[in-house]
Amino acid sequence: MPIRIAVIDGYGGGIGSTVVKRLKEEYGEEIEIIALGTNAIATAQMMKAGANKGATGENAIVFNASQVDVIIGSLGIMLAYGMMGEVTPKMTEAIAASPARKLLLPLTQENVEIVGIKEEPLPHLVEKIVKKHIKEWMENV
Repeated sequence: MPIRIAVIDGYGGGIGSTVVKRLKEEYGEEIEIIALGTNAIATAQMMKAGANKGATGENAIVFNASQVDVIIGSLGIMLAYGMMGEVTPKMTEAIAASPARKLLLPLTQENVEIVGIKEEPLPHLVEKIVKKHIKEWMENV
């Protein structure tokens, strides 16, 4: 059974679609990707990038957070009212409480800074997720 990965994104889904595309290029059908958008545009973009399934909105994120092995998204998915208010407190609570491993990209427009993290471009961060974190997860499952 493939590992189930939820990719959560908002706005126009650019970050999520980049992650989905790269994961599918590397792992194909070894993984199942569930695109969870805070809005329909984000979900649609992740589906175009190759996600296996997609769902939109608060209820979809709350329900699916506990159904997956790994959750990937920007830091904003862990901040209530993150992503310009698209992330609700119920979403952040469900994501935080999920037993899934969380792989967070330190990209945020909120007034939050992670001290000690080296700034890197999105493609480098995605490669770390794909080549290191997901690979290690698959080897240890």
